[in-house]
Amino acid sequence: MDSKRLLIRLVSLIVFIFLLNFLALKFYWYSSIWYFDTIMHFLGGLWLGLVSIYLFPFAFRENLLKPVCQVLLVVLFVGAGWEIFEILVDRFITQNSFNILDSTSDVFFDLAGGLFAIFYFLKRITYVQENIV
Repeated sequence: MDSKRLLIRLVSLIVFIFLLNFLALKFYWYSSIWYFDTIMHFLGGLWLGLVSIYLFPFAFRENLLKPVCQVLLVVLFVGAGWEIFEILVDRFITQNSFNILDSTSDVFFDLAGGLFAIFYFLKRITYVQENIV
C-alpha cells in the first residue's frame, strides 16, 4: 500500500468536503437541492472508508472478504452513530419528527461511499504500487 499517496487523497477529500459543506450552508443547498444530503453522505462514507484503510492496513491480497467487511463495519457504525445523533438533535433541540426513510438512505449512501472507497483503493492505490514494483 502506498500510504503517502493515500494520505494525500484523504487530506484532499476532507478539504473538498469541508468547502462543499461551507458553501452548502452559506447558500442553503441542503434545503434547496433535495439530493445534496445524499451526495454529502456518499462523500463522507468514501472518506471514512479510506481513513479506515489508512489506519488499519488490511491484507487485501490474502483474503478479500475480511478487510472488506471490516471497512464496511467501520462505515456502518460511524454512519449509524451519526444518524442516532441526528435523531437526538431533531427530537430534543429542533423538535423535528423522525424520518425513517431519510435515515435509511443516509446509512445506505454512507455504505455506498465505503464500498466505493474499497474499489478505489484496490484499483488505484494498490494497482499503481504493483506496477511500480
